[in-house]
Amino acid sequence: MEFFRIKKDIPFMRHALVFNIISLITFLMAVFFLVTRGLNFSIEFTGGTLLEVSYPHAPALESLRHQLDVDGFTDTQVQNFGSSRDVLIRVPPAKGEPSDVSSSKVGERVMASLLKVGAGETAVTGENTVNRPELKRVEFVGPQVGKELASDGALALLSVVIGIVAYLALRFEWRFAVSAIIANLHDVIIILGFFALFQWEFSLPVLAAVLAVLGYSVNESVVVFDRVRETFKKKRGLTTPQVLDHAITSTISRTVITHGCTQMMVTSMLIFGGAALHYFALALTIGILFGIYSSVLVASPLVMWLGVSRDQFVKAKVEKQEAVV
Repeated sequence: MEFFRIKKDIPFMRHALVFNIISLITFLMAVFFLVTRGLNFSIEFTGGTLLEVSYPHAPALESLRHQLDVDGFTDTQVQNFGSSRDVLIRVPPAKGEPSDVSSSKVGERVMASLLKVGAGETAVTGENTVNRPELKRVEFVGPQVGKELASDGALALLSVVIGIVAYLALRFEWRFAVSAIIANLHDVIIILGFFALFQWEFSLPVLAAVLAVLGYSVNESVVVFDRVRETFKKKRGLTTPQVLDHAITSTISRTVITHGCTQMMVTSMLIFGGAALHYFALALTIGILFGIYSSVLVASPLVMWLGVSRDQFVKAKVEKQEAVV
């Protein structure tokens, strides 16, 4: 299926050096922000206090978040748990506060804050009614759990990278594997750089989005590389830059359809998903936008500079010599 077809190949590779310089500058800026500012890890990684609260009627979560923020509980996660009347609240340790501060004291302060909106609007009826919270449990999540999650997340990322390299090396050739993984890691570092620059909360859903972007970007690279291989086999007389230009141009319509539809869904989550899905959708949005750029305008020039050629795909015919009697 195609929305449009471009008859004349666009000379992308003519500007390959410019594209890679832009990518290098963006990559270095992302690394700089990661080193100087670091990531703003959520409670899953840093430890903190976990509270489960029950209400007679479904509360308005935005009102709870606003009141907690007003009372000094920054970066607090508030979400439904099990039903619309049950709320799970994650409170990270405050800056300068020991990580092992008594969870009961934090629970008392949080409940005092929630009681201020206990006589506010409910999420279902929208009417003013007494809606007092009941504390069901409060517990402290130690930083050791956070370290385990961080190491498991890094291990998951490493496993994905190794799997992608092995897959591309077996399906295509080592030059394609190296180019694709550099381009995909470029996307991951840039996502992390955005989160470090703006100090957005880095949570497990965001980590899941980063892993999803890896798979999403490699899919685009595989489509372009497949067309490169086909073009090398079917069309003779084209130089390597011309083959890459043809492969990219001939897949543009597919790229617009695929990424456009995906971004529509992600944008819906970003606008209507609420606080629970906000940073997840934001990470996906950044990953999709840079994924298009890197898969087409970073991976392809790298393949060219690594020396890909037609000889690597088309085996020379060996003429059989007649046996001499």
